[in-house]
Amino acid sequence: MKKITGLSRRDLMKTAGTTAAASALANVVVPYVHAAQDTTIQIALVGCGGRGTGAAANALNTSGQTKMVAMADVFANKLTSSYQNLEREFRGRIDVPEARRFVSFDGYKNAMDALRPGDVVILSTPPAFRWVQFQYAIEKRLNVFMEKPISVDGPSTRKMFDLGRRAQQANLKVGVGLMCRHCDVRKELFKRIKDGAIGNINLLRAYRLAGPTASAFTGPKPNDMNELLYQIRNFHSFLWLSGGAYSDFLIHNIDECCWIKDAWPINAKASGGRHYRGDYVDQNFDNYSVEYTFADGARLFLEGRVMPGCHNEFASYAHGATGSAVISQSGHTPARSRIARTQNYNNMADVTWRGPREEPSPYQLEWDNLMDAIRNNRPHNEVERGAEASLITAMGRMAAHTGQVVTRDQMLNHTHEFAPNLERMNFESPAPLQLVNGKYPIPQPGIVTNREY
Repeated sequence: MKKITGLSRRDLMKTAGTTAAASALANVVVPYVHAAQDTTIQIALVGCGGRGTGAAANALNTSGQTKMVAMADVFANKLTSSYQNLEREFRGRIDVPEARRFVSFDGYKNAMDALRPGDVVILSTPPAFRWVQFQYAIEKRLNVFMEKPISVDGPSTRKMFDLGRRAQQANLKVGVGLMCRHCDVRKELFKRIKDGAIGNINLLRAYRLAGPTASAFTGPKPNDMNELLYQIRNFHSFLWLSGGAYSDFLIHNIDECCWIKDAWPINAKASGGRHYRGDYVDQNFDNYSVEYTFADGARLFLEGRVMPGCHNEFASYAHGATGSAVISQSGHTPARSRIARTQNYNNMADVTWRGPREEPSPYQLEWDNLMDAIRNNRPHNEVERGAEASLITAMGRMAAHTGQVVTRDQMLNHTHEFAPNLERMNFESPAPLQLVNGKYPIPQPGIVTNREY
């Protein structure tokens, strides 16, 4: 790869000071239950879109007493819709009066201030804001569930690694929304592969091939809309907010493959491009093709595409020296995992094990496991794994966007911070991404090789 401006390992250690505000309480151990007469776990929702509302429903569906007491978003209509949907489903357990519904950039603070130490905050805003809000949650001694990815670039990943350590020191329980790791069928597959069911894995393949998804394709900003809010509303379109379609959509396939391999790749090389763009103004490529390499020489080949009219597939596979496995074949759930004695996992005569037809929802399981850890003081901190998955995902994205081979350490140490000063953002702030000659900057592989745009 051509030279990328980065930090040395010694420089990296100095970044510990960037989260000094959280460090003041890092060694304060959080009580794992409230007073004996009140075992209700209160919940605040920060980010009231579909993901956040779904996570809140999962939280309220866990065993034990739970109650929603605060909500925050920068869009009043999203907050209202989320509140109404949750109130209909969980009537009597949504105690969020107008005074505890916060529509502002610092509303996350107000929502967390409504909780007690040991309660739970759900962080489901666009990923760019994850480290800012997680830092405050640590200060407030709150247990956390955060959606993935949890970082989008090198600087934010370094912050998340540091904050994860501080949360661990404070005995906080933290879940990360890579729910496939909580899937019972995938867990059994992992165990069988570790026991040698397919021999040493030398190849993994992953596919997320679909049409236009969520807000990955975005047209020009309406004249009457604030630039910053326009970008936040369409966060899949902009790298500073989400890592784009690549990071936000492909991280699940990457994470489950690395889990089954029980290793993280050391570098990536990739290609991709933009095709039928019309008047779309987002920063995404329409297709990505990535080769990840592990330390033992094994490969993960990843294919991502968001183009209409093409073959669709959402699956991950593992190939070993003595057999093969379907990690997942129907999206996130059901996994429909199976193992074959040959490389032809579609030949049912060769299948030696398959998961049950009925599978519990991993979305619910990840919450059951988090709440069990909170109520019974079991170790539960998924930040390091979530940050690593986010980093490895960004490594492949940057390889495609620059046209260079990118190593894990280059990605981690990179100094391009997509959105500095996020902690001071408000409704009057300029958007971190600005139009240049009427267009947003897009990746230019082979031309811009030391950063993504």
